[in-house]
Amino acid sequence: MATTAPAHAREPGPPAPRDGAGRAKLTNPDKVLYPLTGTTKAQVLGHYLAVAEVMLPHLRDRPVTMVRWPDGVEKQSFFEKDVSRHAPSWVRTARVGTPGGRSESADFPLLDDVEGLAWAANLAALELHVPQWTVGPRGGRNVPDLVVFDLDPGEGTTIVDCCRVAERIVELLADDGLTAHPRTSGSKGMQVYVPVSVSDAERTGEYARDIAETLAADMPRRVTAVMAKARRRGKVFVDWSQNSPAKTTIASYSLRGRARPTVATPVTWDEVRACRAADDLVFTLDDLPARIAEHGDLMVPLLASERPRLPRRS
Repeated sequence: MATTAPAHAREPGPPAPRDGAGRAKLTNPDKVLYPLTGTTKAQVLGHYLAVAEVMLPHLRDRPVTMVRWPDGVEKQSFFEKDVSRHAPSWVRTARVGTPGGRSESADFPLLDDVEGLAWAANLAALELHVPQWTVGPRGGRNVPDLVVFDLDPGEGTTIVDCCRVAERIVELLADDGLTAHPRTSGSKGMQVYVPVSVSDAERTGEYARDIAETLAADMPRRVTAVMAKARRRGKVFVDWSQNSPAKTTIASYSLRGRARPTVATPVTWDEVRACRAADDLVFTLDDLPARIAEHGDLMVPLLASERPRLPRRS
């Protein structure tokens, strides 16, 4: 039986449509997915409809891995890649190889329109994760067109520390003629994205690793480029491995499956530099309509067709 939220617990947020969007119908609109805030499935759909205009261009042609919480964020979640058994015919899919997975390939959803977003929301797919590459018109992976630095605060650190590291990253990238774009993860840390052009799929990971190891050498008390948990205490882990073709990161404007309906939110460098408390860069679905009205899509440079070549670092 679906749990419903008392009226006083519901957040104002974006409008909460109760019927879905187009061919994507909404079932159990009053089902609570975030018990702490009383946020319902209808409100989750409302968020995705509110951010669709800025979010969809970043999802286009990128296979989506959904993380679903059918009974809300306090219950079990699961990852879903292969939707071949239940996706409606109007949801575009791409068959992509999944090395190391249960099968050699899977039919990933390509959420490139409002109906696709609404379909995912109805599945309680709160989180949408995408790779740094797109699929081509005939299927198959294109080479990556993004480099991402995933800044993960270790025990005793917060996003404030991530911001200080991000400031140094942008300096190193500028030395290489590259421009970086920051975003909160919607969880504890943040990401820094760089649009690039490469001919070899491995180049982005090599470049990101080199930058991460340079940071660790320059800021040994503050940064580690090593994944081991024991090495992260009191430091920011610069996770360069997110550039592996097999990995994904949370999509911009995606909700997170945390206690509150936080959102992976693009931010300005002024906001990064001004960050002095962990809560300074926490945004929920309530905040996004006003932010988009004020800033538009801060990640729009990632969509440029002309991208700088990724240099080789000596």
